[in-house]
Amino acid sequence: MAKVSLGKKVTGFTLPATGEQEISLADLKGRNVVLYFYPKDSTPGCTTEGQDFRDRIHSFRRRNTVILGVSRDSIKSHENFKARQQFPFELLSDADETLCRQFDVIREKNMYGRKVMGIERSTFLIDDRGVLRREWRKVKVPGHVDEVLEAIREL
Repeated sequence: MAKVSLGKKVTGFTLPATGEQEISLADLKGRNVVLYFYPKDSTPGCTTEGQDFRDRIHSFRRRNTVILGVSRDSIKSHENFKARQQFPFELLSDADETLCRQFDVIREKNMYGRKVMGIERSTFLIDDRGVLRREWRKVKVPGHVDEVLEAIREL
């Protein structure tokens, strides 16, 4: 599958999601999509990032924008995380890393002195025509959601 690049249409994808459904990019045509990749459900940084998107969901909805979180965790793990945090958006399970590789977010990381491959916290803004407009890599959580909202305002 081709990797994404700014200013180009994103190749379609379909993944299992919370709410006992599958979500396809094609189903979201006509809406902006914020796709945020995060390392692991229920970890401190990932929880804070999800809460920030949750707390600003009305601002995104007013701008015709769907939020989708993506990690390699299972749907069961996602359902628990979503319920505990009351996320008003869906979480996608990319267990085989297909979407992670398309968006090139798998990186070597250092976990307790061991080298492992994991998701680098990253966010992508896809416009209502399916074109990748912005990307944020190596995301630092504080203030990130405001940056994403500002980019949507500029579309």
